[in-house]
Amino acid sequence: MSSTLQLQAVDAENCFHCGLDVPPDSQFYARIQGTEQRMCCPGCQAVAQTIADSGLDNYYKHRTVTAARPEASSRELSKALTLELQLYNQPSIQKDFVHVLPEGDSEAALVIEGITCAACVWLLEHHLRGISGVSKAHVNLTTHRARLSWDPEQVPLSTILEEIYRIGYQAHPYHPDKEEQLLEKEKKVAIRRLGVAGIGMMQVMMMAVALYGGALQGIENQYVQFIRWASLVIASPVALYAARPFYVAALRDIKTRHLSMDVPVSIAIGGAYLASVWATVTNSGEVYFDSVTMFTFFLLIGRFLEMQARHRTGRAGNSMLNLLPASATRIVDDEEQLIPASDLIIGDKVLVKPGHTIPADGIILSGNSSVDESALTGEYLPVRKDNADTVIGGTINVENPIVVEVTHIGSETQLSAIVRLLDRAQEEKPKAARIADKVASYFVAAVLTTAIAVGAIWWFLSPADAFWITLSVLVVTCPCALSLATPTALTAATGALRQHGILITRGHVLESLSQATHVVFDKTGTLTEGNQTLQQVVSVSDMPTEKALDIASALELHSSHPIAKAFSATPTIRAEEMNAQLGQGLQGIIDGQTYRIGKPAYALEITATQELSPPTENGQWLLLTTDSGPLAWFQLNDQLRHEATSAIRYLQALGLECQMLTGDSSAAVSEVNEILRLDKVVSGVSPEEKLIHVQTLQQQGAKVIMVGDGINDIPVLAGSETSVAMGGATDLAKTNADAVLISADLLRLVDAIQLARKTQRVIRQNLSWALIYNITALPLAATGFIAPYMAAIGMSASSLVVVGNALRLSRVRAVELLKRTSPEDSGK
Repeated sequence: MSSTLQLQAVDAENCFHCGLDVPPDSQFYARIQGTEQRMCCPGCQAVAQTIADSGLDNYYKHRTVTAARPEASSRELSKALTLELQLYNQPSIQKDFVHVLPEGDSEAALVIEGITCAACVWLLEHHLRGISGVSKAHVNLTTHRARLSWDPEQVPLSTILEEIYRIGYQAHPYHPDKEEQLLEKEKKVAIRRLGVAGIGMMQVMMMAVALYGGALQGIENQYVQFIRWASLVIASPVALYAARPFYVAALRDIKTRHLSMDVPVSIAIGGAYLASVWATVTNSGEVYFDSVTMFTFFLLIGRFLEMQARHRTGRAGNSMLNLLPASATRIVDDEEQLIPASDLIIGDKVLVKPGHTIPADGIILSGNSSVDESALTGEYLPVRKDNADTVIGGTINVENPIVVEVTHIGSETQLSAIVRLLDRAQEEKPKAARIADKVASYFVAAVLTTAIAVGAIWWFLSPADAFWITLSVLVVTCPCALSLATPTALTAATGALRQHGILITRGHVLESLSQATHVVFDKTGTLTEGNQTLQQVVSVSDMPTEKALDIASALELHSSHPIAKAFSATPTIRAEEMNAQLGQGLQGIIDGQTYRIGKPAYALEITATQELSPPTENGQWLLLTTDSGPLAWFQLNDQLRHEATSAIRYLQALGLECQMLTGDSSAAVSEVNEILRLDKVVSGVSPEEKLIHVQTLQQQGAKVIMVGDGINDIPVLAGSETSVAMGGATDLAKTNADAVLISADLLRLVDAIQLARKTQRVIRQNLSWALIYNITALPLAATGFIAPYMAAIGMSASSLVVVGNALRLSRVRAVELLKRTSPEDSGK
């Protein structure tokens, strides 16, 4: 390459900043030295424009490569690379991929290049967690994504990225378009290496047949030497180029003193190749070029197919963020402006026409329509949206044009929050995965030790056979299948559930769902719709009912509880110094007077009245009081979810005990139970009492799933083995839950439990297969019954069996999940 990289043309196929392919519909440009340069994604656009705006255009004029590679120098980073990484510290660049956590730490999603196996994940996580200021570091083996949390006051993001470079990997801010290009690039490189190995293997095998035939029937030495040298020439690109990833990973693992599958693989390929070269040059001994090429080819085939499965899973996750449109129609002074959606800011007004995608989270200012939220919730029916309703970026406007005011952008949107929760679930490893990773690491050490022992024994028994038998031992016992057994199954199942409206946010959920014995439900907003309606107002004082309703609306205006939705009237007065008592009610001051609304016992605490009965026993009643006495009763009504009865029947048929745990003590509780016929009902309990009840069940050996939706459910959600929040739950409840029913359909909980049980069966099958295969293959290889090429085929086939078995979980369709017989048959 020339010492100076010339500025590229506007219509270049590669990104001017990173050199990757630019999508045909890319709208990202940066103005550098007076010329509009094309970019592949907003991240490159932001970095490039910052470089130019900072007067550092010479970075592009004098750089000698388009993108720094980690293998160029694992110790010393170039000044240009250091400068580029430091740009990621700027808030203007971080806004698209860095999220600020409530405690003040920053969180970012990165895509890591160079990951090959579970040992890479271990190395990255342990190295990053050792950096001062980094609080969390999780790397997903399946998607090659990393999620980091760090204190920007202690360590800048550029330092973290530099550390990733130093240990032999390359990190990029996660963006769907960027990752898609990296996946495509990885695929092209893999195909090239696979092609070289395949062609080399076929040619070398043809010559090997001639050598084997000559050994049986006789052949002149000059022809033997010719065939050996020809095999050397053809096998060299396979051993030096196609197998290069194994050597790079092995050297990295040796430097970091952590064994992985690449170590025995590299020893096997490199040792066989060098021994064959020595035999060819000295015209002595045996050559193993056929084993080298065949072993490399089958290994690469296994990795390529595993990579394809991983890419498919990664693209399924990318499809979430790709829901956002590239452009938006902004309204400024009653004029429409077509702008990139990434340029929107909070407060902008955008016009969304029928059939168009909503570009950001917002509130409808004018118009009404139906919105297709199926990509998020799994529900195919559009949802009716009216004036003042909230809409989610990435959903599709179906019927009428609407004007939306933007309330959240970038990493703060609900779509981004869902992706973060999904990533968090994939990052956290259940107990089975952690054990498998640890066993795989020790297993490699055992393989190397066994190979040395087998080689030494055969050297004394039959020196001519020692090398290829040792080679077979190294190859056949590679722990690829063991490392892939659990993560592929978990990723596939998590993705399948997300597509059907069940968002898994913790890594242990699939394991704990499969072991559950009890399901405990909240009532309001969980078993019922949560759309409380005000049936009547009964005054118990001389205050008019209109005045009492106005006071109640002013108090409930400050609550996010589903009950507050019943008081939809806009109050004419304002409540101050609000205080919410979880599970009891609200207290506030209006015009200097203290008011309470909520459960009768709570509301009467500030009065001289000891007890007061509601007008009737039907429905749910709230009492409004002041220190002078009771003022009015409010009767509420809430409809039972249409699928609640079926969901309870199916859960009971699956062997689960279903209970209701509610703070409501009214007659509405018994009315709900008459329909649902739950195994147990506990009513009139506080949030603390809910937690005690669940803890008591757990002490008795129960595995509890808690399903709730409100702030008052947060303590018990946090205290149960598995917590599930409804789709309409408060943000705080969703954050503290282990899973979210985005579709708010209780039947999806049944699906989750069934698929969780199937996932555990698949994991057990995978681990059993991996262990049985290795236990069976090792003695056969050590006793000389398995040739190197057979070992290569067996090891690759073992890994493919594990991956293929796990991918069955991702092919579960909605109709299969929801296809049930009678509830009675489901439990058989």
